[in-house]
Amino acid sequence: MLKKVFVSPDPGRSRLRFAARAVLGIGLAVAVCGLAGTSLVGAIIGGLAALLALFTVTDATVRGQALTTALLPVAGLPVLTAAAALHGLPVARDLTFLAVVGAGVYARRWGPRGHSLGVFAFMTFFIAQFLHATTDRLPEMYAAVLLSVATAAAVRFGLWCYERRRPAPAVPAPPAGTGLARITTRQAVQATAGAGFALVVGQLVSGDRWYWAVGATWWVFVNTTSRGETLVRGFRRVLGTVVGIGLGFLIAVPVAGSPVPTAVLAAACVFGIFYTAAVSYTWMMLCVTLLAELLYGLLGVLSPGLLALRIAETGVGALGAALAVLFVLPVTTHAVTDVWIQRALRCVHACTAEAAARLAGTEGADPTPRVAELEQLLGRVRLSVAPLVHPLSPMYGRRRRARRVLDLLDDCAREIRGLVAVAADPEASHDARLAAACWRVEAAVEALTGGGSVPAHAGGPRAAEPALAHLHGLEHALAELAAPLRSPSGSRLAGA
Repeated sequence: MLKKVFVSPDPGRSRLRFAARAVLGIGLAVAVCGLAGTSLVGAIIGGLAALLALFTVTDATVRGQALTTALLPVAGLPVLTAAAALHGLPVARDLTFLAVVGAGVYARRWGPRGHSLGVFAFMTFFIAQFLHATTDRLPEMYAAVLLSVATAAAVRFGLWCYERRRPAPAVPAPPAGTGLARITTRQAVQATAGAGFALVVGQLVSGDRWYWAVGATWWVFVNTTSRGETLVRGFRRVLGTVVGIGLGFLIAVPVAGSPVPTAVLAAACVFGIFYTAAVSYTWMMLCVTLLAELLYGLLGVLSPGLLALRIAETGVGALGAALAVLFVLPVTTHAVTDVWIQRALRCVHACTAEAAARLAGTEGADPTPRVAELEQLLGRVRLSVAPLVHPLSPMYGRRRRARRVLDLLDDCAREIRGLVAVAADPEASHDARLAAACWRVEAAVEALTGGGSVPAHAGGPRAAEPALAHLHGLEHALAELAAPLRSPSGSRLAGA
């Protein structure tokens, strides 16, 4: 886990910039709220609103990100109003919270913008419970949210908009044709059911902090598709929370709400949340837990008993998510994994074809966007296969085969990157051997994705020409993929 965070590649230092900008944006948002005369509660809700604005907005273009950020208060303020108005009506409040959960998950069918608005709406209701918001506080809270989102936007799109100097990333569309087109509907039902369980049991555990359980269920469902992904994410959430609670006894409890140390530690936690989010959900949850403990210290309610309660409520929420994905409209790991692997293989073929066309001198041929798409697709494959390669997975055979598939797909990506680098050289030439090798790659991909027989790769010394050498390496990796994707018993790789 340590290696994943501190050794993982950070191309262009994007994670470092992402985290540093978050600390700056959230710090300025809190400062602006303070200058506007808001109370501690206003400053906290403002800081959390800025955190969400900087963390959850993931549109492909800067223009799209700006529009989504502008729409966040439109989604959040009505929910904040409802949460405050229903503060003294537990039944109506609980039913409304579950409706927000279902609507927030269902909104993911509209892509990154729907996802961002759904998260912001849910978290606004959650924060209202965290701060015990009532209608008399609404004007201050409105001001804090609007000021903080505006400040975060000014930092993200004005002061430090490093995305403007980069091409828009390739974002693979959700796969269709396997029932996955209806995944948001399934997940909305699952999340609502899981949140209902968490809400009821969470209130039995604690009448004051029950919303922690609902929050745990919600975040377990974020960025997951299959039941396997959700179960692994739930485990990692509980692990991160437990480790974070342990650190809280060593760090947050001794600080006891002292303003300066709390501010410094909170900034470090914010940096950790943003820096680790892309590579380790466990580490991110550790930082989230420690940040929550520091905020409770500022509010003067932090105690060992509260930390123990946090663990219990998180466990309830993770259990609710697990029960929901296992018994409510389950989506198998294979149904997701198979589609992403096939899309990655087809992208390998598309990258090869574009690179070959570039080598042949075809005007306009550019494999670079395809390579970026392949990296995104391989990321989705790793996420969907994660339940099978998890150290605690009892299915040793499938775990071994899944790791072999990941290794070979990484080999394909490495050869593709090398081929594209060669194709970018204006001195590189094209000959009949390259055309034949490209045809063999195409045939291998079609066989792997269509169920046909994959031709064996002819062994021999690696070709001297760089492009041909990369194509031969690609052929070898594709030929090797046939075995783990089709075990002798005929069982699926991810048929869990």
